[in-house]
Amino acid sequence: MQPASTTVIDLQLALQAADIPGVDEFTRWADAALAEAGHAEPVEITVRIVDAEESQTLNREYREKDKPTNVLSFPNDLPDFLREQLDILPLGDLVICAPVVAQEAAEQGKPVRDHWAHLTVHGVLHLLGFDHLEDDEADAMEAMEVRALAALAIANPYE
Repeated sequence: MQPASTTVIDLQLALQAADIPGVDEFTRWADAALAEAGHAEPVEITVRIVDAEESQTLNREYREKDKPTNVLSFPNDLPDFLREQLDILPLGDLVICAPVVAQEAAEQGKPVRDHWAHLTVHGVLHLLGFDHLEDDEADAMEAMEVRALAALAIANPYE
């Protein structure tokens, strides 16, 4: 039996669609990423599911890329002295664009649930400070994603 999760997901739906995963799935996927990264403290993550327009606006404002994107990660920026006083760490926010997830899954011939899981794992690793700007960082982050997804019985998304 698995231990109870110490991850709290605040799921915000900015659009209505039948195929959006629920809190339990996002929690399971976030837990896999946290475990792979060796992060054991309780965390809270806001997951906001958006349409292409909101994704494009945020991507333009924060990354200077004027197009919708699959996932954006916004780590918390609380000072250490405040973080140390909290029982649960607000890790940050993930903004996931449902239409882009569906489109990419179809284009890549992947089950859409597996793609949701991959983007959640990817985003949580970003919230923890991992990145893929340099080749060695990308290799390390991709390896972590593959191991976290394997723990969820999800195939390597990079093959």
